[in-house]
Amino acid sequence: MAYKVAVASSDGKVINQHFGRATKFLIFEVNDSKYKFVEQRDSAPFCNNGEHDDSKLLSSVEALADCRAVLVAQIGQGAVVALNEKDIDAFNIHDLIEEALENLVQYYSDKKEQQ
Repeated sequence: MAYKVAVASSDGKVINQHFGRATKFLIFEVNDSKYKFVEQRDSAPFCNNGEHDDSKLLSSVEALADCRAVLVAQIGQGAVVALNEKDIDAFNIHDLIEEALENLVQYYSDKKEQQ
């Protein structure tokens, strides 16, 4: 079953953006063990020096509602809760996008086998 993953990256190579400060998310579609880039979605940052705009947070989460997971370099607990309420998993990871996607595919595969 295919699913989408949102990645917070400024350069398209490394996961290096904080969820609340990301200006874009790269969307990948995963099908079995293969993945491909499908689009870029612009995002309005909602975190500014510890101050958060809750309406922008909810807007960012809603913009990713069709994704199964979000890969970010950093994320606050409030954003994790908001994503989880939409059945979106949040992963705090510093890695190359390609390696992170391969690990995520394996993670969901292992999780499915355990069920």
